Amino acid sequence: MRIGIAGLATSHPYTDARGLRQHAQLVVWEPDAGRLARFREEHPDAVPVADLDALLRADPDGVVLTVPTPEVPGALARILDRDLACFVNKPAAASRAQLSALRPVVARAPHRVLSSSVLRFAPSFAALADTAVDRADLLAARVTVRHDVGLWATGYNPWQDDPASGGGTIVSMGIHGVELLVALLGPAMRVVGATASIRRYGALRSEDTALVVLRWDDGLVATVEVLGVTAEESYEVILHATDGDRGTLLRGGPGSETALGYRATIEAFLSMVDGAPSPVPWEQTEAVLGVLADARAATDPGRRERA
Repeated sequence: MRIGIAGLATSHPYTDARGLRQHAQLVVWEPDAGRLARFREEHPDAVPVADLDALLRADPDGVVLTVPTPEVPGALARILDRDLACFVNKPAAASRAQLSALRPVVARAPHRVLSSSVLRFAPSFAALADTAVDRADLLAARVTVRHDVGLWATGYNPWQDDPASGGGTIVSMGIHGVELLVALLGPAMRVVGATASIRRYGALRSEDTALVVLRWDDGLVATVEVLGVTAEESYEVILHATDGDRGTLLRGGPGSETALGYRATIEAFLSMVDGAPSPVPWEQTEAVLGVLADARAATDPGRRERA
């Protein structure tokens, strides 16, 4: 098997490659020489190529796509032209305009596209999702995302911190919380409130702290807390029900690739390469991205956009 690693714009494809190299030869394209050198140091057997066209000419069986968010639609279209399964590292869109550009591309082959927070595939979260809870007994839900964004304050990956490009903290980190809530409660929700602020990292263009309030069509409400100033990485999910709370806590750190769902995500992607449809319906992914875009816009009315 041959898998293309198209872009190294974030840290995720480095982790993805550690899972993929057990199953496939890797072909990698990245325009930044420093990022490519770091990747090749870890994966010396990976074959570097000059551009995306060269990667596709290498006849990969599937592609992991990680480019700056505004570049996703164009790159994904070229991958789907080859009828290849594609895992798009999150977020695939950070604004309503970006989502509008992405929508017709995915519509050509939605079964070939997977874009999701890896946490959806975390074993302990999957166990929580499999726990039967009568929806009528649910009162509310909450997800707390702890992931430090101090690196952005140093100027690293400025496109991610740019609200108009990568969406900033509320999008790039908030996606983890919204993704889990959609997986548990379905996609029929909307943003009813969002706010964000800078509490520690004054050099950021976006924020280091945010809160998003969601409401489903049946009246169920949930909150996503995003804490971008933290010494530890963790993700806590709580379902409040009439008979008590249910939840799980996912922790980052060394050796957490299995616990956080990276390994299971790669397994799901490899199943797509073998012909299975995407395990996350595009309807859910689109709902996640739309809510994040609306939350981004709500925190800065000057950037409010329409679909």
